[in-house]
Amino acid sequence: MFQKSWLASGVAAAGLMGMLVPFSAQADFVKDRQISLGLRNFYIDRDFKQNDAPKSRIGSWTQGFDFRAISGYTEGTVQFGLDVSGQYAYRLDGGGGRGPDTIIPYDDSRGEQVRDYGRAALTGKMRYSKTELKVGEHRPMLPVAFYDDSRQLVTTFHGFMLESREVDKLTLTGGRFTEISSRESSNREKMYLFNGPDIKRRSDGLNFGGATYAFSPAFTASYFYGQLEDIYQQHYLGATHIADLGNGFGLKTDLRYFDNSEDGKALYGEIDNRSYGAMTTLRKGPHAIGVGYQRMLGESAFPTLNGYAPQPYLVNWSTVGFVKPNESSWQLRYDLDFAAYGVPGLKLMTRYLRGTGIDRGNNALDDNVESERNLYLSYVVQSGAFKGVGFEWRNIDVKTRYGNGGASGPDYQENRLITTYTFKF
Repeated sequence: MFQKSWLASGVAAAGLMGMLVPFSAQADFVKDRQISLGLRNFYIDRDFKQNDAPKSRIGSWTQGFDFRAISGYTEGTVQFGLDVSGQYAYRLDGGGGRGPDTIIPYDDSRGEQVRDYGRAALTGKMRYSKTELKVGEHRPMLPVAFYDDSRQLVTTFHGFMLESREVDKLTLTGGRFTEISSRESSNREKMYLFNGPDIKRRSDGLNFGGATYAFSPAFTASYFYGQLEDIYQQHYLGATHIADLGNGFGLKTDLRYFDNSEDGKALYGEIDNRSYGAMTTLRKGPHAIGVGYQRMLGESAFPTLNGYAPQPYLVNWSTVGFVKPNESSWQLRYDLDFAAYGVPGLKLMTRYLRGTGIDRGNNALDDNVESERNLYLSYVVQSGAFKGVGFEWRNIDVKTRYGNGGASGPDYQENRLITTYTFKF
């Protein structure tokens, strides 16, 4: 059951920041601060279509708050700062009888979603020259760990991260995360494989390091290594190139490769997975058309962390993920910015993804198929009393078929309605 220990943490965090501010009042610690409160109203409804679905529908309607107080740095050769964050969500609908919906924590003892949940955290930071160390809560955007902002509360990691830009065009990153707070949890917990066996075998931490180098404004490349202790090792290679084709045309190409294997005690047994993907996008004015291909190799699925922590460095990452053993998948995507037609703030994205050849332990790989169709329409008010208010509708259609008989897997249609606004103080 949800415990409101987050409230005590938030009060302590705010108090500590309040004690530090007066001692640094003449420094950039205060002058460069950024304080914001993000509001998000989130409605989700997933309608299952297969005959054997445990629930015909799941979903919820929630109001969320994301408070962030990001300080500047004190003066001196070695500079210090402190960030405070607090997240809270309240369920607005009745929710009785509904199952877990990937948004609100589920109380098994009561057979329903909890009424509210939240968490608070501190991040201490230190900077020397162009090198920065942060200890506490993180929202990383790395190939080996990525925060999740696709639901109500944001998935965050806890530990330390060091980032250095001392060498021109080169960014070095390293660190260790010991815990994760997933998107539908109030707690911090050790990491395990979300798509592994049902038994949750915990790791003591995720160690990582990597480098990104900009060979030119148009071409960058990265290498990262991640070690989820006693579970897996992960190597990543990626490159991005942007080409100006003339006459207003531009072409962006992303190449991504992962190599995953077991580590140490191998708590989930042997992990045999390699994946490569390519995404190329042609842009002309407000229009963009993209084509992507992704292939899983080996006998294991691509490893994902608890809470279905996202991996958008996979070119076909989506609700389905397309990460099953031996799966080949492709996507066709179209984006449109209506600003060119006199409606600034209005954007459309639609795409279709399809995966085949999934190895489910039988010989009929071609009979295992899954597909996903997305339609996202968003608008941000550009002026007036409601300037900055954002509206978004996401429609997701998932279909799966496994086995010789064409048996249906999870088939569903999902709608998400999201309203956002951020107060900046």
